[in-house]
Amino acid sequence: MIARLFKAGAAVVALSYPALVNAQVGAAAVTGGDTAVSGALDRAFGQLSGAGGEPLSLSLQLLLVMGLLTILPALLLMMTSFTRIIVVLAILRQALGLQQSPPNQVLIGISLFLSLFIMAPTLENVNQNAIAPYSAGQIGAEVAIERAGDQFHGFMIRQTREYDLKMFADIADAGQFASPQDVPFSILLPAFVTSELKTAFQIGFMLFLPFLVIDLVVSSVLMSLGMMMMSPMIVSLPFKLLLFVLVDGWALLMGSLASSFG
Repeated sequence: MIARLFKAGAAVVALSYPALVNAQVGAAAVTGGDTAVSGALDRAFGQLSGAGGEPLSLSLQLLLVMGLLTILPALLLMMTSFTRIIVVLAILRQALGLQQSPPNQVLIGISLFLSLFIMAPTLENVNQNAIAPYSAGQIGAEVAIERAGDQFHGFMIRQTREYDLKMFADIADAGQFASPQDVPFSILLPAFVTSELKTAFQIGFMLFLPFLVIDLVVSSVLMSLGMMMMSPMIVSLPFKLLLFVLVDGWALLMGSLASSFG
């Protein structure tokens, strides 16, 4: 089921990209765009048929596309490097003792742009092997979807631990796979997310240690001075920020996150 949803979502992206790039302003363009969308939907969902074997009407196809668009963002975020990055940034903010700085919008923006940087080779391969040939009419929608899925599959399988793959394969009673390419998306997706969360927490643990040492030292000093009424967080926050700035923490963190997907 997950694999089918992914393929249908990839169809929406693959079919929408050329229309967005080649869109023009004017009534003629709008009319031509409607015809192009109708033909694209017919090709993408040509395998689906109604009760009498007839192809689905355009209204039902559009309804199906709108339904897929609601889950497409979640699928794309879970299939990229976004999860690891946003979790690490959230742990960093907690380690620094900052509640709302940087705000959630900034963390999400950083995660999105860093994900685009990390996923650039994969997206470029998708464009060269799937979107560009489909836009030129050299391949059909089904072939374009399969090629795009293969690129994301290759990225995800490289970042997934064998233990997590084996665990979900055993749960699904799927047996052994001859090669990594044979792993279906229904097993790869949960295994990939589990591996990403595990890696993110490992990185977050290493980030937390130096700031935890500062908190312990400040607490011990305040206790020795008898200043038990003063919150250690207030005193340690400037020192943690100073340490993070002196070691050029943002550059180190971004570089480490990007290189962790190598």
